[in-house]
Amino acid sequence: MGCFTFVKLMMVLFNLLIFLGGLTLLAMGIWVSVDGSSFLKLLGPFASQSMQFVNVGFFCITIGVMLVLLGLLGCCGAHKESKCLLLTFFSIILIIFIAEVAAAVVALAYSSFAEGILRAWATPALQRDYGSDPVVTKIWNTTMNELKCCGFTNYTDFVGSKFEKENAGSLPPSCCWTNSTPCSQDEAEHSAVQGCFEHILETLKEHANIVGGIAAGIGVLEIAAMVVSMYLYCHLDNRVS
Repeated sequence: MGCFTFVKLMMVLFNLLIFLGGLTLLAMGIWVSVDGSSFLKLLGPFASQSMQFVNVGFFCITIGVMLVLLGLLGCCGAHKESKCLLLTFFSIILIIFIAEVAAAVVALAYSSFAEGILRAWATPALQRDYGSDPVVTKIWNTTMNELKCCGFTNYTDFVGSKFEKENAGSLPPSCCWTNSTPCSQDEAEHSAVQGCFEHILETLKEHANIVGGIAAGIGVLEIAAMVVSMYLYCHLDNRVS
């Protein structure tokens, strides 16, 4: 019984942390939705125009609500010693864990095709829509300015493009180290500014250990939550008797 009580207490504390984390995300999401300008000021140099294309507030509110409900479900299941709630909690965590593993397997299996798939989408967009479509232009300008890169592969993505023809052979300023207009093809070739895909890939590789560690930590916590909830579920009958 002493072991059961300890595990029950750990289950309540664990889900209390999930509940508080959900409340924090929920509050942040409401703050961003109500007063987004103050949130962007807080981010300082990390704030960019790309924030306009992602509803951060809605995302935080959605995840926050899910975590709050999951935390309440786990706490209630442990406190009330309800087999139904514990089984529901276990099932939800198991589904999340399987989805994460499946996503990781798919990402690893298709990582070699990722560049080809992205290139098939990005290059035509740069050739056809950059400079004429305001949304595409704004996204790419923000990306290239923030990451100090040029195009998807390099400056050649803009050679022969609609943008180059309409600007008398000039390429986007980000393709030249001087970052000024006009940026000729010869100057862009001499500058050899790195493509955005390579830049992102290098950044991911540099932080692979951190990302892997966080993913492993989340996986361990999820496994621990499933073990604890299933232990309580299986020993409730002995507890009652």
